[in-house]
Amino acid sequence: MTVVLRRVNRILLGLAGLLLVVGGGAVLAAALDLPVPSWWPWSGPADVLLSTAGRQRWRDEGWWWPVVIAVLGVVVLLALWWLLVQFRRARLAEVLVETGDGEAAVLRGRALESVLEADAAAQEGVAKARVALTGRRTAPRTRVALLLEPYASPGDTLTTLSTKALAHARTSTGLPALPTEARLRAVKHRARRVN
Repeated sequence: MTVVLRRVNRILLGLAGLLLVVGGGAVLAAALDLPVPSWWPWSGPADVLLSTAGRQRWRDEGWWWPVVIAVLGVVVLLALWWLLVQFRRARLAEVLVETGDGEAAVLRGRALESVLEADAAAQEGVAKARVALTGRRTAPRTRVALLLEPYASPGDTLTTLSTKALAHARTSTGLPALPTEARLRAVKHRARRVN
């Protein structure tokens, strides 16, 4: 699914870029009084985008300007949404695992995430763990978010995570390295009274 979305995204970006380059080039050519195709609506530097008649055509209609503003608002919101989606890190759908016989197997990314979450949550002092795989199929990366109990030591927790859960994931998948970004937070709790 993410591969399809990535392809659709690239196609849409390519079409939008092509449309902007062709349109901008044609407007620039008309502005510089260069020859433009006969079907192009602007043929010289004196032409305008909307003529006086075109601008005043809908002036008396009460619905025209609210519709124009609403459509432009929707276009701006869609463009902002598309921009924000570009910065979202996509989760890895599958990991390529070397089988040792020259072939490769495919491991579902969600399966590896859930095993890592279970291993991390089983550690002493970890209340909850969340794992997300990113990167490429052959070189995955992990983001681990750990919610620590009040008595847990962050240093010991990270050491255990590295030497047990992540080491187990590396050896079981045959990966030479599994770069990890870990974020730790403490469980909110009430302060204890000291007498």
